[in-house]
Amino acid sequence: MDENNISGMHIYYYYVCKRKLWYFSNGLAMESENENVKIGKLIDETTYKQKKKHIMIDNTINIDFITEHKLLHEVKKSRKIEEAGIAQLKYYLYYLKKRGVEGIKGRIDYPLLKQSLNVELSEEDERELESATADIVKIISAALPPKFKSKRICKSCAYYDLCCI
Repeated sequence: MDENNISGMHIYYYYVCKRKLWYFSNGLAMESENENVKIGKLIDETTYKQKKKHIMIDNTINIDFITEHKLLHEVKKSRKIEEAGIAQLKYYLYYLKKRGVEGIKGRIDYPLLKQSLNVELSEEDERELESATADIVKIISAALPPKFKSKRICKSCAYYDLCCI
């Protein structure tokens, strides 16, 4: 894989857990039975029904929906891993900017909380994303996953049993 094929999910997992990123990128998909993932899918199915959702670009990034005034929306169930969601949305802005799309902004929507967070891309963010995408390529190309590092979110992760064997 090269940096042109990095998806929003790669970025999200990079900021959540590099081990989860490796598992996901190497074909170990365990999310389908995870309760948190099921709740996220239910939120996706039942909110913003009037919007054209899941806009796939270059078969690489999948934007939840776009509204007028070039505003990209990413829908999240909670603010628990907000840093990763912000990075994912900034990556979408970065990805589109690299392809000549100007003047776009982002918003993370938390429908259960009835809150939103506006997100913009800075030059510093661009440098950080360039570094992150290079690191992602290294991580997912490795023969083995990164070492396990226990975090507060581990117990709710779909990969918890695999990591803690």
